[in-house]
Amino acid sequence: MAADKEIVYWSLLDNGTWRLHMAATDKGLCYVGSQGAPWEELGEWVRKRIPNHEVVEDEHVMEPYKNELLEYLEGRRREFSIPLDLRGTEFQHLVWDELLKVPFGESATYTDIAERIQRPDAVRAVGTAIGANPVLIPVPCHRMFGKHGEWRGYRGGLKMKKQLLELEK
Repeated sequence: MAADKEIVYWSLLDNGTWRLHMAATDKGLCYVGSQGAPWEELGEWVRKRIPNHEVVEDEHVMEPYKNELLEYLEGRRREFSIPLDLRGTEFQHLVWDELLKVPFGESATYTDIAERIQRPDAVRAVGTAIGANPVLIPVPCHRMFGKHGEWRGYRGGLKMKKQLLELEK
């Protein structure tokens, strides 16, 4: 391994109901995949976002991330305390930071988020940034809806979005 490569640790969270690939760097959780998606979804994301990397399966490093995610999925956690290493543009970070402020059990619209970041004209761009969220669940893009409450796409699929929203009722 070359010393200048960034290590991306990964693990599969599989509790019989949920099956999600997860990844973290030394800085924090950087990726949570779609329910039931193959490892290749994670592999492709890493190739695009972390060009000089080495991917290493490591249950020990991933344990705190898996534990918090399992606690959430089992209804025992409402907020996450794990560090995040979000990879994206400055605009995406503005949007994702606002998503993190939407409380458990509540929702917001793309328009709400655009207004909160003082870019009311950028609703479509906000939607695109939400769709690019690499950390499903801890960065709660599942809580987002269209202007009139309509369901929009979700990287994890609408079935997964529905399951997450039901967890938060």
